[in-house]
Amino acid sequence: MARRPIPNAVDPRNASRPGAVDRPLALSLLVSLRPSQWTKNLIIFAGLIFGLRLDEPEAVARAIGAFVVFCALSGVVYLVNDVVDREADRQHPVKARRPIAAGELATGSALVAALGLAAAGLGGAFWMGRALGAVAAGYLALLALYSGPLKRLVIVDVLTIAMGFVLRAVAGAVAVDVPISHWLLVLTIMLALFLGFSKRRHELTSLGGQAAGHRVILGEYTAQLLDQMIAIVAAATLIAYVIYTISPETIEKFGTEQLGLTLPFPAYGIFRYLYLVYRKDGGGSPSEALLTDRPLLICVGLWVLAVTAIIYAGPLALR
Repeated sequence: MARRPIPNAVDPRNASRPGAVDRPLALSLLVSLRPSQWTKNLIIFAGLIFGLRLDEPEAVARAIGAFVVFCALSGVVYLVNDVVDREADRQHPVKARRPIAAGELATGSALVAALGLAAAGLGGAFWMGRALGAVAAGYLALLALYSGPLKRLVIVDVLTIAMGFVLRAVAGAVAVDVPISHWLLVLTIMLALFLGFSKRRHELTSLGGQAAGHRVILGEYTAQLLDQMIAIVAAATLIAYVIYTISPETIEKFGTEQLGLTLPFPAYGIFRYLYLVYRKDGGGSPSEALLTDRPLLICVGLWVLAVTAIIYAGPLALR
């Protein structure tokens, strides 16, 4: 006689997979690509907006194409990271639910998908232009190194992530053929460092004494050290933004002195993020914070609208 299944019994095949959830393969792959993290690629549109090409349909289409390319390449990085870190992720209270760590998505399938996405992303980038292709290849190589030795080097780990943001910003400028502003690079790396150190602090404090077991590099940081780093890069970001908005170079380029009026938006955004980190135990995922924290989302949206209105009012009226 066949044995009747015991209600609510744990499937022995999933016993070692505490985060396992029954999902179709395609859905597991999509979850592993982390579409919520693709908001990081929005920095690509900075070149389009600040390069004064937002009113050109061809430039808009190229910026969207670059965004799609980097979403694909970001997916490659996430898949490779999840394969490399799957054993450590299984010990993490949240990361254990990731499809690869939970055993829903086989490592072989994940690597095949990563290879396909890498080929499609790099192919699309080179099709749009050699310069964009070179930046895309550099981004993929940098993040591959991060998945290997660089993530184990204190401070270098966060700097590597920040350089990934810089390469996204450069890709946006290259895609629409506008000069790469040194201000764009400075502001991007400062803001990325701020978010990166904030994320490290959240990981360190939320995991407590088990932090180094989940991510080895966390054993090299302390909350006090990260607090000092966060304070430095937060101040540097705001100061750099102020200097940028009132510099003669910026005023001449956009034909207006009003860009400095937008300072309250980045100031509030940074202070709001610090509030989430220190008072709400947030900061673990900047993308999630942007999508779920309404005040922060409204602040970013208003900043984009204000900047666009100011820098396009003068130049477009003179065309």
